Amino acid sequence: MNVISNSNNTGTTSTENGLPVYSMSTNTLKSQAVEVRNHRVNWQSYLQGQMIQQQDFEIIQEFDASRSFEARKSVLDRRGEECARTFIALMTRISKEQTVRYILTAVDDLLMEDPKRTELFNDSNNKKRASPWIGFMNMLNRNDRFIVHQASRIIAKLACWGKERMSTQDLNYYLNWIKTQLANETSRISRDPSAYVSTEMTDYIQSILSSLQMMLKVRQYRLAFFEMDGLSSLMAVLQTKCGFQIQYQTTVCIWLLTFSPEIVDQMVAFNPVPLLADILGEAAKEKVTRIVLATFRNLIEKPNDPETVKLFSLAMIHCKILKNLEILEGKQFTDEDVLADIEYLSNHLGECLLDLSSFDEYSSEVKSQRLEWSPVHKSEKFWRENSTRLNEKNYELLRILTNLLETCQDPEILAVATHDIGEYVRHYPRGKKVIEHLGIKQLVMQLLSHENTQVKYNALIAVQKLMVHNWEFLGKQVNNE
Repeated sequence: MNVISNSNNTGTTSTENGLPVYSMSTNTLKSQAVEVRNHRVNWQSYLQGQMIQQQDFEIIQEFDASRSFEARKSVLDRRGEECARTFIALMTRISKEQTVRYILTAVDDLLMEDPKRTELFNDSNNKKRASPWIGFMNMLNRNDRFIVHQASRIIAKLACWGKERMSTQDLNYYLNWIKTQLANETSRISRDPSAYVSTEMTDYIQSILSSLQMMLKVRQYRLAFFEMDGLSSLMAVLQTKCGFQIQYQTTVCIWLLTFSPEIVDQMVAFNPVPLLADILGEAAKEKVTRIVLATFRNLIEKPNDPETVKLFSLAMIHCKILKNLEILEGKQFTDEDVLADIEYLSNHLGECLLDLSSFDEYSSEVKSQRLEWSPVHKSEKFWRENSTRLNEKNYELLRILTNLLETCQDPEILAVATHDIGEYVRHYPRGKKVIEHLGIKQLVMQLLSHENTQVKYNALIAVQKLMVHNWEFLGKQVNNE
């Protein structure tokens, strides 16, 4: 994928080293920025009130007078470091929100005009032995969302475009702040789905995601975000009814994470494939389809571990990606990358399907946590040959089934999981002891009173298998009922 273009909500992007560079979002926050630029600050009153120094007053007056791009460039070429020091000084000394908004917007604008100007803040702060983003970090705790939005954008630019990389302490603080903001907004939507219609909320989430997208361009930052369970926070956003633009930006963040093989190898534990498969199946916008397909391709191409490639491939097959690809092949797309990704994924998954064993199919289905009555569950041959394999990797598959019995609300999934527990016990001689050790027996018995008849029936059969030794006799009795 060479270029990721955005809708009117987020402007356009270009790429740098194969990863996207993001422009200013064109939403209500940008509209506020236009109003802020037109605001005239009475710097004379601040000087008279001894809130700013004479030197800062002279510099900001000269900067304010340079309204054209050429005039502003001339000032910054001559007095760039002085301007940077003045912006920091004014921002820290003045509390009036309208003025702070103006300062932050001016800084963001000059960085957008020329990313090399990040060095002005590096040079200015290095002389004080302080990181260039420290002053802006303090703005993240303000109550004014526009101030927070602009400060976050500036921090991301300084951290990504400048020569200096964030220290572990600063990086963890900023990325944790981003995670917290996403969690808070996601929680609000989960509590009240109608809150999503709030333009303020959606614009703010898009703003936070834009900052994160920029940060995830840098390998060091990607690793740090993933290690603090960042992928889970992104998946939580996608699980809400968040609309296609936030859906797109969030998936871009996941896509960026997949550029680091060491991250992709660990992504198997989170398995984002089912969630992304749902998005692909429902996508109404080409850019959403494009970024999901690009993410799927990276999940296959980027891992160091062949087992990771196999597991993600199986997950895609189980989530019926091949069927989605067939549908997409009949559509018209403006981006050639989409067609290339469709062809690549179709060929790869088609080859995997030919080599797919029944246990691979079963394992993939369980790990997806989307159980259905596929033929493998009812196959006597399958359970006879593979029941002991549920003991592998410290009973990994059994533990997943246990979690489903504890947390899942879907009747079909509960019924299938309960059925599989019974078949495991029936075919593995020591199965009853394992089931009791893992605490599964009690969970199955609780389902005897489930309101759904399918769940209740399969729970009853599973309990009988736990209690009875003559399986063949039991089978005949059940069939005769």
